[in-house]
Amino acid sequence: MFYRPCDGHGLRLDPFNAIVVPRPIGWVSSVDRDGLVNLAPFSFFNAVAYRPPQVAFSATGPHALGGAKDSLRNIEETGEFAVNLASWPLREAVNATSAPAPHGTDEFELAGLTKAPARIVRVPLVAESPAQLECTLVEVVRLRATDPARPNTLVVGEVVGVHISDDAIAGGALDTRRLEPIARLGYDEYSRLGEVFSMTRPGWP
Repeated sequence: MFYRPCDGHGLRLDPFNAIVVPRPIGWVSSVDRDGLVNLAPFSFFNAVAYRPPQVAFSATGPHALGGAKDSLRNIEETGEFAVNLASWPLREAVNATSAPAPHGTDEFELAGLTKAPARIVRVPLVAESPAQLECTLVEVVRLRATDPARPNTLVVGEVVGVHISDDAIAGGALDTRRLEPIARLGYDEYSRLGEVFSMTRPGWP
């Protein structure tokens, strides 16, 4: 089939985000200027630069209860956030924190998670997560949106601190399989790490 997104796809469910898969999950923790904590997963997330290391996630549409998403509001207020790796053992907690809870809800408590102090930023980390990235805000980009009431916003952060569980280190390197990451697919579908293979990038004479 072929379709133009502006004309619609004619299917029961939108296939777009089921094509761009698997997507890492940015499990973002943040605080507002008054210290209220928020934790939310974002499926439009990835690493975008090496030096300095930077990550980006996209907040799409308003909070279900009105206004900007809490994560975006908090990050714009404080200039800081953290990304906690979403892992297989934490899948239910990740899903629980996706609920459109009202402003002021502590999603750590909602999902039964433990707050761990960060080293550099003033944002709590998910203690149960096997890896966390402490980030400072680089830029907020207002992306094109067809409906002004449902804005698309890209948040770029510089990674200023990295936490990795010692159990995930083997042979002087990070063993991704030990992290047991989960990924977002389309609709309500997720994936966990399957077969891992290596390929050496070719050089050029």
